[in-house]
Amino acid sequence: CCAAYVDGSGPAPSMPEPYPELQPVLQRHGYRPDGLIEVLNRAQELHGHLSPPLLRHIARQLKLPLSRVQGTASFYNLFRFQPPARHCCLVCTGTACHVLGAAALLAALEHEPLQERGIELGSVRCIGTCSGAPLVVVDGQVWNHQSAAGVLARLRSLDP
Repeated sequence: CCAAYVDGSGPAPSMPEPYPELQPVLQRHGYRPDGLIEVLNRAQELHGHLSPPLLRHIARQLKLPLSRVQGTASFYNLFRFQPPARHCCLVCTGTACHVLGAAALLAALEHEPLQERGIELGSVRCIGTCSGAPLVVVDGQVWNHQSAAGVLARLRSLDP
């Protein structure tokens, strides 16, 4: 039954779709280039980051040059090209948090080897619960009235 493929005389075996979970969003946008940002966003939601093979697939599906897909993805800072860390720690730098020491808190955390523990550090302009300043958000959970020592102790207790 496979002899036709060995000598090349038969049809090429069909390759499975490499990213079938993207088909709904591609179809919704009619495989048109103007759906690029929404396709990139959905791809990142599904895969955690935009890998080179995933970007190539999106470029092929939308009939766009890879450079345009990469350029668009790199322009917006919400897109990531590496897998996310296991944990995310965001320090609020809004006015109330700043006045109550957010800059010093962030500086102290930046001097710690958090990446080795699977923790990605970042900042956010305002969380919106200023009465708890300074605020830190870890894995979506808001920590109120934080100090550098307190945050570091809690971060060290997270599973790496």
